[in-house]
Amino acid sequence: MISIEDIRNNMYLQLARRNLKRQTFRTVLAAIGIIIGVIAISSMGILGNSLKLSVTDSFGDIGDKLLIYPAPGEDGVSEKQVKQMKKISGIDAIIPVYSSGDRVEYKNQYTFGSVYDIDKDDLEKLVEIDEGQYFKSGSTDCVVGASIANTLELKLGGKIEIGDSRLRVVGILKERGIGFDIDTDTGIFTSEQMYRKLYPNEEEEYDFVIIKAEELDQVNDIKNDIEKLLNKKEEVITVFATNIILESINEAFKSISLFLMGIGSISLLVAGVSILNVMLMSTMERTKEIGVMKAVGASRRDILTMFLLEALLLGIIASLIGGLFTIGAGYLILSLIVDNTSYLLSFATLLYILEGIIFGIATSLIGGMYPAWKASNMRPLDALRYE
Repeated sequence: MISIEDIRNNMYLQLARRNLKRQTFRTVLAAIGIIIGVIAISSMGILGNSLKLSVTDSFGDIGDKLLIYPAPGEDGVSEKQVKQMKKISGIDAIIPVYSSGDRVEYKNQYTFGSVYDIDKDDLEKLVEIDEGQYFKSGSTDCVVGASIANTLELKLGGKIEIGDSRLRVVGILKERGIGFDIDTDTGIFTSEQMYRKLYPNEEEEYDFVIIKAEELDQVNDIKNDIEKLLNKKEEVITVFATNIILESINEAFKSISLFLMGIGSISLLVAGVSILNVMLMSTMERTKEIGVMKAVGASRRDILTMFLLEALLLGIIASLIGGLFTIGAGYLILSLIVDNTSYLLSFATLLYILEGIIFGIATSLIGGMYPAWKASNMRPLDALRYE
């Protein structure tokens, strides 16, 4: 059964639609302001979030790792210390690493890279092969990073020179981007026997150790356990948890996103002023109409509701259109600036579009409040006499 309240609500909505159509040009201009504002604030949020995702991706999968270095004054990380670390729970893998920097030559071309001795099985936990295969234990073969391969124009089977030794390239790694564990893209990875031949005077102790946690949320606990266990009497190792980097990146880009959205919100502020102007003009033009409505029994609440519904209706329609246009604007921005449109499908992106729509509707309501209050407080006699 349809109640009196339903009829009144429907009447307010019909009046609001009629009044918006009466001044189509001004309504369209106000709507354009909201649309631009929603696009601006949502697009800035999407850009900030996409920059964060892009930078996070470029660091690779590092958040679940800890790096163990010798403390200042120590020569390296010993085998005994590695065995002690194995007693700690929550560790998925412990990867000891020998490393050196050296000049790499191939067909009269050269570059510089990091040379690593990492066990083949451990290496598979850190990197991915793009072409070829991993080296065999005890061989003179090696796998190289994508950057080294591109710089020297290396192909599988090619032999690079490091010092007086020649190493056959049997694998080229997938490009990973910046990392804090090993320099994958500029690295040369070989067997322990080949590494000892290249650097016979290398210390027996490891240069550093990489620890992979079973779960990301266990990283800080593992860090504390290692420091308590090994630095009990004096500081012999330094522990660096890579999740700190990701946390810092997230915090920095949250600030950037808020700043960019703040810039975009200026457009909505302009749109709010435009709506205020449209509604005030509408109030003045309809002064006699308001007087007649009050004279036949319309209450302050009725007039207030009618004007607020106009602002709300304008805000909802314009904001939804702005949200749809944001998808196209976001795609264009990501293709030009970030060069990766897949970020447009992330959950955070949809949230930014929703935030833009909500801000647009809120701006419309705020812009319509004063004109609605002004109209509802008109005295019927003064309104009827208005010329």
